[in-house]
Amino acid sequence: MSAEEVTITVWHERHLRAATTAAGVALWSWNVKTDVISMDERAYELWNISRDEKFLNFEVLSKSIFPADLQRVRSAFSAASSVPGPYEIDFRIMHSGEIRWISARGNGDDDDLGKQILYGVFLDVTQRKQAEEANELLAGEMSHRVRNLLQIATALTEFSSRSSATKEQMAHELTERLMALGRAQELVRPAPGRKNEAALLGDLISVLLAPYDEKDASVRIRVSMPKINVGEASSTTIALIIHELATNAAKYGALSVESGTLDVSCAVEDDMITLRWTERGGPPVVAPAKLEGYGSKLVHRSVATQLGGSIKFDWSEPGVVVTLAMSKKRLEK
Repeated sequence: MSAEEVTITVWHERHLRAATTAAGVALWSWNVKTDVISMDERAYELWNISRDEKFLNFEVLSKSIFPADLQRVRSAFSAASSVPGPYEIDFRIMHSGEIRWISARGNGDDDDLGKQILYGVFLDVTQRKQAEEANELLAGEMSHRVRNLLQIATALTEFSSRSSATKEQMAHELTERLMALGRAQELVRPAPGRKNEAALLGDLISVLLAPYDEKDASVRIRVSMPKINVGEASSTTIALIIHELATNAAKYGALSVESGTLDVSCAVEDDMITLRWTERGGPPVVAPAKLEGYGSKLVHRSVATQLGGSIKFDWSEPGVVVTLAMSKKRLEK
């Protein structure tokens, strides 16, 4: 080989390495017969494995694979060692206490399999997987909100029919309630171009519950709490929780009958805020066997991740009592 040919070969290899580094691609090979895996520097960093590891094989890598994915990955690698053609599998690994998503891709042709050596790449696809999960959560939340909106509209229609003497009066009261619901939504999600300013927790909850109150009827909603600011980020979470509780109360609880009452109070101790939702005078309370509905999961997740707190349900015979604990600092963001 001439000097010119050597120069060209080095040039291509150097630029190929630069390209794979820029793309975050990690290279690996696997000797199926000896079960020895060779990886480049990027792969060692990706798996958080020391270069001092003298004998690298699948069992060493498997210690980092998320337990729920291990058997699936093992089966995929076993199949790839005997079936020619491209293969790809996404799985999770534990890296410094955090979960990362890895995509293992490769191609085995007849010659490679004859030599018992497979070649491939590892890609860190964590951001893509997180985006996919966020989109799935958003789609599920939107679907749930649409169902809730229909349930709310049904409940408000029933409220209006109970307290109206004529169809004209019913139409007027129903319109007022739907407009109040719109004002509540505008309070937590302003129109594009308008900045959402901090609101008071008591005002926010009062506006959210206003559509459920009945004029000239026995249902009474009382909101009593100290002056507490609610920031832009947490106001949507509060709205989601209150809408969920109010929808359930209108369908099954105190707000489903004329004699029912709802009391929402609040206490502050250091950095923790405790909101208590108390229903009385409704139908007999029956605790659900399991809280596995999408709305319940969404509420619990939102309280924990967005408000840094917890939510508990007491299915007592006089009426359900919900205790919502949340961080004051989180609430003001």
